[in-house]
Amino acid sequence: MKIIRKPAVYLVGRQATDESEIERFLADHDVSTWTTDTSVAGEKLCELAGRICYMSFAKPRPGGNAAYTERLLAVGHGSVFEHATWNFIITGVSRSFTHELVRHRAGFGYSQLSQRYVDESVADFVEPDCIADHDELHEIWQSAVEYAQQAYVKLVDGLEHTFEHVEDKTLRRKMARQAARSVLPNATETKIFITANSRALRHFIELRANEHAETEIRKVASKICRILQQQAPNIFGDYRLEELPDGTLAARTEYRKV
Repeated sequence: MKIIRKPAVYLVGRQATDESEIERFLADHDVSTWTTDTSVAGEKLCELAGRICYMSFAKPRPGGNAAYTERLLAVGHGSVFEHATWNFIITGVSRSFTHELVRHRAGFGYSQLSQRYVDESVADFVEPDCIADHDELHEIWQSAVEYAQQAYVKLVDGLEHTFEHVEDKTLRRKMARQAARSVLPNATETKIFITANSRALRHFIELRANEHAETEIRKVASKICRILQQQAPNIFGDYRLEELPDGTLAARTEYRKV
């Protein structure tokens, strides 16, 4: 059993543009002189979508994609940002975390580790900092998760014997694990794949990279914010990450609720 204190966030996918189709559209509408200075597909697609609304390709304002995007943020034209998407894998997080994460529905898609199919007899656990930093509390917590894991192992073994009448071995294991998982705590480590658009991600960052959010989800939200600031600075560069007294970060922006 491994105790985890820090989540990990992996950016595993980002968009690409079909330049030939963009050029064909521009040529068909006599605006083939339009160009943009961003090389980030998501930023380019958001600008393209925004300009479609007013067919404002012929005489773009100076400042390039950064100025155009800032104008969209300032006027709250948030629907345009739904066209840029990213894919993440998040690991080293607890089931408590994912229970909160999946409340973000609009603009998000999820695929999570299954406790029905995956054997949790070798599961890891995520310990909150406020417990880990106190020896006595840490011992109480560790004893509890160890006992729960031992109970899970015994239940799986016993249930597999109970379900011996089921001929399909895979089904028998699933039936045992899905019942035995009921004793596993919210601290059980899990992994989740998410796909989200930039408007939904901005909403997530503002709600969860916040001093009023739970600590674990705040850590993840600030990590995602940092990644996206590098990947798409024109869309996410308005955020400032400020350190809180507990060492975690909170995101601030003047363009909230876009």
